[in-house]
Amino acid sequence: MSPVAEVEQPVGRVGSPIEVLCIFAKLGFTCFGGPIAHIGYFRDEFVVRRKWIDEDAYADLVGLCQFLPGPASSQVGFSIGLMRAGYLGALAAWTGFTLPSAAALVLFAYGAGALSGPIGTGLLHGLKLTAVAIVAQAVWGMARTLCPDRERASIAAAAAVVILVSTSSVAQIGAIVLGGIAGLWLCRSGTTPTSGHVEVPVSRGAGLVALAAFFFLLAGLPVLRGATGSSAVSLFDAFYRSGALVFGGGHVVLPLLREAFVTPGWVSDDAFLAGYGAAQAVPGPLFTFAAYLGTVVVPEPHGPAGSVLGLIGIFLPGILILLGVLPFWDTFRRRSGAQATMRGVNAAVVGLLGAALYNPVWTGTIHAPRDFGIALVGFVLLTAWRAPPLLVVAFSALAGVLATVLPG
Repeated sequence: MSPVAEVEQPVGRVGSPIEVLCIFAKLGFTCFGGPIAHIGYFRDEFVVRRKWIDEDAYADLVGLCQFLPGPASSQVGFSIGLMRAGYLGALAAWTGFTLPSAAALVLFAYGAGALSGPIGTGLLHGLKLTAVAIVAQAVWGMARTLCPDRERASIAAAAAVVILVSTSSVAQIGAIVLGGIAGLWLCRSGTTPTSGHVEVPVSRGAGLVALAAFFFLLAGLPVLRGATGSSAVSLFDAFYRSGALVFGGGHVVLPLLREAFVTPGWVSDDAFLAGYGAAQAVPGPLFTFAAYLGTVVVPEPHGPAGSVLGLIGIFLPGILILLGVLPFWDTFRRRSGAQATMRGVNAAVVGLLGAALYNPVWTGTIHAPRDFGIALVGFVLLTAWRAPPLLVVAFSALAGVLATVLPG
């Protein structure tokens, strides 16, 4: 897996945290459509346009983050910021990508930001159509690069079938594992030592400390909750456990959070579902739903302090386990057997993207021929005209409003 030829600068720590913050803040305001769409936005921004990371390394990173517990798209963004500008760059990437949607959901919790009527409905629908174009572009581009032969195309198709039959997190992990096994068996030919080095400024010692912290908090927070009876510890434990036990991110966290907050009576079912609906209407990671829950939860702390507690609690486990694995990632991906395995994993990720393009992105968004027309124009703008995603977001939102308010 050698880097693509057009990479003009080495992947590494060559930027500044301010640069990372500005770029990810822009993405935080424009990345609609959930984690799969976010992966498409990131690929367009950092692989195609800015060339911060090459296609193979990006696909490996996506495969790794899909496999780990936590919010996959946020983990990908955190890793890119880490590689670009160190720990401060990672924090800048997470902050820029997370805060816009978190702030919007806190405002929604206080009764502001709700969209209603035909204009609001059309705007939200147009933003969902943007996700169709973005995911289709990601599948198209990654399939051409990562599935160029019949072996990898077959692995991608098999992974897609697995996900379409069962959308559970277990099926997602199983598809990636099976893709890796199939790659080790079918994709050994042509593997060469990887010349591209991905610099991750995390030592192996620091990685082991992060892994230890992940498991210590997972096991220790329930003990501390029982010993102290603190509502703050109980809330933090509920958020942390939900973030630590979810694979695939996004919508998979819904049943865990509902069990953690609705069942004990901390949040009403109606308030929970209203906030979850709002979370799908804002850009950025769906895990920022925790900011809403932390604001409306009955036990203290709630309000702004609760939103901060929720954000830290739900994102921390995914960041800790990512920091624990990243120091060993570059060495792993250089081995010939690992390259064959990752070829299969990358093909399986393409299959996952393809399955997600159909369900839930397509089935939940394309309801009429004009919906397909808007998504198709967005796809052509992205792939043929190389239009920036922000322009496609603006076009789709306006088209969605016009399609809703105009007759026919």
